[in-house]
This record gives sequence, C-alpha cells and structure tokens, in this order.
Amino acid sequence: MRRLVIAAPGSGAGKTTVTLGLMAALKQQGYTVQGFKCGPDYIDPTYHTAVTGRPARNLDSWMAGRANVRQMLANGCQGADLAIIEGVMGLFDGKQPLSDEGSTADIAALTESPVLLVVDCSGMARSAAAIVHGFQTFRPDVRLAGVFANRVGSEGHFRLVKAAVEQTCGVPVVGFLTQDEALALPERHLGLVPSVERGELDSFFAELGRKVARTIDWETLLSIAEAPALCSPAPLIRPSRPYRVRVAVAKDAAFHFYYPENLEMLSACGAELVYFSPLAGEPLPDGVNGLYIGGGFPEEFAAELARQAAVKQSIRAAIEHGLPTLAECGGFMFLTEQLVATDGAAYEMAGVIPGKVVMKTKLAALGYREVRGRNGNFLLPEGETARGHEFHYSVYEPRGEAPFAYETSGRKGTKPDGYLAHRLVAGYVHFHFASAPAMVERWLAECEKVTING
Repeated sequence: MRRLVIAAPGSGAGKTTVTLGLMAALKQQGYTVQGFKCGPDYIDPTYHTAVTGRPARNLDSWMAGRANVRQMLANGCQGADLAIIEGVMGLFDGKQPLSDEGSTADIAALTESPVLLVVDCSGMARSAAAIVHGFQTFRPDVRLAGVFANRVGSEGHFRLVKAAVEQTCGVPVVGFLTQDEALALPERHLGLVPSVERGELDSFFAELGRKVARTIDWETLLSIAEAPALCSPAPLIRPSRPYRVRVAVAKDAAFHFYYPENLEMLSACGAELVYFSPLAGEPLPDGVNGLYIGGGFPEEFAAELARQAAVKQSIRAAIEHGLPTLAECGGFMFLTEQLVATDGAAYEMAGVIPGKVVMKTKLAALGYREVRGRNGNFLLPEGETARGHEFHYSVYEPRGEAPFAYETSGRKGTKPDGYLAHRLVAGYVHFHFASAPAMVERWLAECEKVTING
C-alpha cells in the first residue's frame, strides 16, 4: 500500500497546503486517495474529506493506543490507491518534550510509512540541506524518503535547494511551490469548516492541485511512497455478544465531529446508527434506544438551532425519560439552557443541562485528557478510564450545583468535569472509544433497557 507521511520541521511550514495540493493533484491524475491526520484534530480531516471525496481519519497513538494505529490505517485504506497522512506540528513534536509519544514521527515509525518533509525554503538554499540532514539522522527508524521545497522564490531557487539536499542527504526533492499569496490556505478555524463543506473552496483546491501537478516528479513521488504491506482490515472491537439496538446520531453542519472508529465500533457491536439533522428541523427519530450528539459548531448556527422548538423538545423529553445519551463538546453546548455569542446575544438551547455556555474570543481549552469515571456514570464507572481531547472557545457556567460526570487530567492538573443526569453523560471531552472499548458495550447494554417512540 503506497503511503506518505507529510511532515515539516515545525508548524507554519505549509504542510497542510502541500498535503491538500498533493491530494488534489493525485485525484486529478485518477488515483483514489485516502486522507489521514496525525493527532486528534477534526479540522484538517474536514479539508481532506472535501478534496478526496473519502471520509478522512485520525491516527493518534496516545488516544487510540499504539496497538490500534496500524489497524486503523489498514481499515481506512480499503479501496484506496494511496494514503496521504498529514502530520501535526513538527515531525518530532508530541505529548511531551522528552519523548516522541503522540508525534508524527511516532505514527510514521509505528506504521512503517515513509516521510516527505516539507521545508519552508524562503531565504535559504544550502541551509535547507542542513535542516534535512538533522531530521534525517535524529531517529533512524523514521525513514525520511523525500523533500518538498515550499515557498521558493523561483524555479531557479528550487534547483539550488534540490542540488544541495540531494548531494548532502541522498534523498530526492520531489517538487516545489513558489511564494504565492494566492496559494495561501485561509486561516483554519472553526467557522471556516462549514464553508468548506458547502464547496466554497473547491476552486481553490482544484487550482492548488494543478500547481502541484506541474512541479511534482510523479515517478519519484510514487516510488518513495512504496511501503510494507498493511495488516488485513479488522474491527477494533470484538463484542461479547450482539446488541440489537438503534442509536440516533446527530449529524449535520452543526454536529459532525465524530471519530469514524467510534461509529464503526458501535456498528460492530450490532447497533444500527440512525442519522438525523437537528439543524434541518428533524426531531429525534422514533424507535431509538440511544443518542449520540457529537461536537461541531452550534455557535455558528445558534439562531437556527434556537428556532427548532420541536427538535429541542423531542431530545429533552427523551433524555429526561432515560435515553442513554453521550454528548460531546458541541452536543454538550446544545443541551444547555443558553448559548451566549461573543456579541452578547443569547440563544435558547435544548434546556436539558442547567446553565449556559458563553463563547470567548480566545481558545478556552486545548489538549489531551485522561478521563476517570465517577459514581453513576453508565459509560465510565468509578475508577474506569478513557482518553480523549478538548478544543473549544466557550466556557460552561452552571446554574446551581452541577453533578459531575467524570474527572479529567491534563497539563494543568486534575478536576471534576462534565455533567451527569438521568442516563446522560455530557462534557467538552471528545472520547476515542478505542481507548476504552468497554464503554461501547456498557452504552449499548443500557440502550437495551429503553426505547423512545416519538
């Protein structure tokens, strides 16, 4: 299976632009491309999906576990000709400064995937060879197979970089992009993703692919992408028994941050997933036994969601009736009483969780979370742990005493977190079920006890 990890010496070198350009160019050449993202990020996979036409996936050795990474890669690559795996930050930047855990290099080594290093060559020529040489020799089991020269001043400048790198390091420089403001990817943030999904950047992606195609040495690129065979596709969970339940999944432009493996693990246990769109005014489907409301952008669609009275009532009544529900980040925000925008406007949400969420202009939380269950949590009983990630611009302001769902541990310490009531587990954490497969069976076992019919 051909595959390439697109890495860089650090953030800002242009690896996302090069990744999307390669994906678009390969698709234009007739290849079926599968996109992956190292780490927990949901934003970049949205771009990968838009360019390739295939749902992108995350490869995260800390959240999902090292043993699962190769399997997740193999599962995602079914039906693809080539996989493009976008790195995160610099090649060796991971969870902590003293190890490569969670880094792009860690994923490359675990999956035996060759690395294409994107180097910002503005203002340098031979010095690019020194950068490549350092990254080439830092960790012998990470195979730096090629270099992409980004932001060169001209084709002549590219030839200088190419000669220096290939003579010193013995790896090919397979292509380049010039310093061109028209090629700059719009700053990635939460509000931009809905516009990507509406197709508003399709022409940008197409032009980017054409520019990359004009400078790439295709024969060399495909040669360096050759890699050892992957394991056979297989589910990440083998349930103790089948669970014949129907789980409603909110999925639309406001709620769509789901790790594909989470949904696949539910299906592998026998659950039928029933998708519905709160944003489009679709109430909770009839005959469901559980509810999953993932993350997304309720703040981008707060006015529309506030108008969906029937949707909110159906969800509120079902949760209060005991429907086993997991709400993550955007789903958690939607279940509160109010969402307050940065301009101070307040929008009525579902009213299940007492209190409100208030949007901030700066990032409120970012990072990995070790999650430990508390008493009464049907997904994570007291003492059980799972792993996940937080990324949000809002803060929750409870009304009265909030019953916490779990404890979270991150770089800033440990604290009680989330909200627990009825059979509802809600909070800002995005769980990765591969970190605690027992969560899935516990959830579905609870689902067998409840059916909601309108």
